This record gives sequence, structure tokens and C-alpha cells, in this order.
Amino acid sequence: MHLSEVATRLSQLRQQGLLREADDGRLRREGFEAFGDQFLDACSNDYLDLAGSNVSRATSGDAQAAVGAGASRLVFGTHPEHRILEQVCAEWLGFDAALLFSSGYSANLGTLACLLTEGDAVFSDELNHASLIDGIRLSRVRPTVVPHLNLGQLEAHLAQAQSAPARWVIVESYYSMDGDGPDLAALSALCARFDAHLYVDEAHAFGTFGPQGRGLCAAAGVRPDVLMAGFGKAVGGQGACVLSSADVRLWLWNKARAFVFSTAPSPLLAGRVTEQMRRTRASDAARARLAGHAVLLRQLLQEQGIAAMPGSFGPIVSVVLGSPEQAVRCAEELRRVGILAQAIRPPTVPVGQSRLRLVLRAGMSEEQVQRLSQAVAAAAKSAQRTPA
Repeated sequence: MHLSEVATRLSQLRQQGLLREADDGRLRREGFEAFGDQFLDACSNDYLDLAGSNVSRATSGDAQAAVGAGASRLVFGTHPEHRILEQVCAEWLGFDAALLFSSGYSANLGTLACLLTEGDAVFSDELNHASLIDGIRLSRVRPTVVPHLNLGQLEAHLAQAQSAPARWVIVESYYSMDGDGPDLAALSALCARFDAHLYVDEAHAFGTFGPQGRGLCAAAGVRPDVLMAGFGKAVGGQGACVLSSADVRLWLWNKARAFVFSTAPSPLLAGRVTEQMRRTRASDAARARLAGHAVLLRQLLQEQGIAAMPGSFGPIVSVVLGSPEQAVRCAEELRRVGILAQAIRPPTVPVGQSRLRLVLRAGMSEEQVQRLSQAVAAAAKSAQRTPA
């Protein structure tokens, strides 16, 4: 579906009496105000009356927030904390509107299954996350898988798809296994040239990169048509927002099955995630330390003859070892010296590219980064010397 059609489709739903719009708790509030203790909530799924148990909000010691939402957002499950979180996220990232999902996976799944329609030309980077792949599959649109970060191939495919109702380019801004990402400025220009919609998953970049942690799109001066910002990584929370226009938000509200048929996220948690986002926004010093650690670790590994993934940057540092056995042995060697690192094997990565995945944190010291580099170099060399 081309996004220019969304307003027309919403109008059709309204004419058919099928458009559902956000109540944001208004009817429940008005009911309590008008009837007090006589008001009866007969739509919540809070069967044992536990979801509404009040606990202190993160923002105020004397304010109260419910633990559970009690129902889906469409069945009066919206609480003020949901809308505040969405508003803060949209304003921070410079979008008209945001819609909160319970996870990044459900956000990608629900959004892509809803926005991609029959006949669309969909171009998906070959290393895209499973949630993006599964969302495309649910849409029943057959995608063209583009070699990782290959703009030349993408341009050729776009040139051949100009008769499609809509063209969609789907990428991540920072890939979690390779620690690399596309040239977002060039990608955006290419999409504009071919009137293609750009969908960017910023799960690993949101909070980690860019001005005030707004991500790699903001760092590149790019505003995609749809952006997914996850809260489970740098923000240290849970859930995700899909950001786009107000029309797209309303369409997702009505049509994204992963949203429509899910109980709304915990209001208590939503309030805390809002506070976490505010803390994330103010953490430029921590981001600078993290960037310095990333440069230092790659430099130290290179000095010891160990190469990180070519083209990689930022806090994800992958060292390709080859076989699954070598990756596992390397991880085991590191555990023996008190370092926990993940061995990544197929099918997560291609055959022959099993690796050690290292993730840096701003709270590490330079001494710890140096210790990490020395231990990884020793373990990697030992694993590579041992026959697979």
C-alpha cells in the first residue's frame, strides 16, 4: 500500500461505521466523574481485579499507576501513561505520531503485515531481523531480498518496479550481528528518487547513537516514512513505538493485528519507560564513552591480529571464527577467565561465519576494555589453532 492511500482508506472505514478511534480513557474518566462509586466497568479483562492494584509511579511518589492495563487499547485499555509515552517519543524523534507496542518484535510484525499489500514491491536487506521477515511473510507479499547494504542492487530492483502500487525498502539502521548499517542518507535519497517508502528498524540504534540518542536516522538527517524505536536495548525498558504520520497511526490502531488483539502494556511500565527515555536523552556523556570504548576495542584487537567485522562500528563487535565449535570454544575460554560473551552460530548467522559477539557498555572502564581485548585475542587464537 502506498501511504498516500491511508487517508482515503480511513475515510472509507469511517463511512462504513468501522473506524475505531482512541478513547484514551476518556469514557472511563467521565463515567467515574458522573457516577462515582456507582460507575461500573464492564469491559475490562481484569477478572480478579489485580491489574488496577495501585503502586507509586516512577515520576511521582504520591501519584498512582495501575500494574495491568486490563484490556487491549481498543477495549478501553488505554491509560494516561501510554499516551504520555507515545507523545514523548514522537516529540523526541520529530514525528507526528507514535503508537506503543508490547515489543519490537510485535511492532515490526504488526506494522508490516498491515501496511504491505498485494502488488507492492518490497525490498528487504538479507540480514534483516526475524521480526521484519515475519511481518513481510504475514503480509503475503513476496519480497526481493537485497544483498546486505548493496545500494547498487537495490537501485536496479527499484528501477524495475516502477509500475508497482507502492515500493517499500525495509532495513535496520544498526545490525545486531555484524555491527554495521546502511548509508542512510544515500538510501533515503534513492527512495525519494523512486517514490519508495523507507521503513527503518532502529532497535539497536535508538538511544545508542545520534543527537540526544535519537538514533542513526537523526544522525544522518533522515526521517523515514516509518521508524521503529525499541525500548529494550539502550533505553533499558520494554516495548517499542512505531513512528509515522497521524494517519498511519490511526490505520495501525484499526488494522495492526499484533496491536488490536493484544492486551495493552502495563501502565506502570509505560510510565517508567517514559522516565527511562528522559534519562536516555540526557546521556550524551555516556554515549561518548561508549563510542570511545568501541574505537579502542577494535584498535586493540587489530594490534593483536584479531579483526572485527569489516565495516562495523559502535558497541557491537563481532569476531568471526568460522565453525560453531570454534565459536563455542572461544566463549568457553572467556568464561574461564570471568568474561561472558555469546557464541553466535547458524542459523542466526550464515554457515562458516560463526562468531564471538561482544557488546560494550558505557559503564566499562578503559582497563576493562583492555582486559577484554587481551582475553578475546588469546581465546580466539587458541580456538582457531584447535581443529574444528
